[in-house]
Amino acid sequence: MAVAALRKYEFEPADKLENFHGAQLLYIGWEDHLLFCAPFCLALPPTTRFGDVVRDLLPGIFGYHPDFARIDWAKVEWFKSGQPWQPDFDKSLAENGLGHKDVIRFRTPGLTGIGGSCS
Repeated sequence: MAVAALRKYEFEPADKLENFHGAQLLYIGWEDHLLFCAPFCLALPPTTRFGDVVRDLLPGIFGYHPDFARIDWAKVEWFKSGQPWQPDFDKSLAENGLGHKDVIRFRTPGLTGIGGSCS
């Protein structure tokens, strides 16, 4: 159903970069794993190494899924805003071209959820 606004909707966004005290928002999602229905949002300094995100943060977010322990990180396919993308694990988020409110997703070939159900 279409919605028609009665007047222009104007507001000051609460999630603008200046409100995160040196951090930026990064959304991370795992393709073919609908147990996680939407990307997780992390507030991280732009100087954070990408490899540290994968090694230190992703296990706490996705680690309880049985597929997570079987990920071969050398074969993971990465996407930035829906386009194929190859991060450098030794470089920072900023050096990898990741800015405030960017969305990245990863696909794990051969791992498609519990019993292949994408869940």
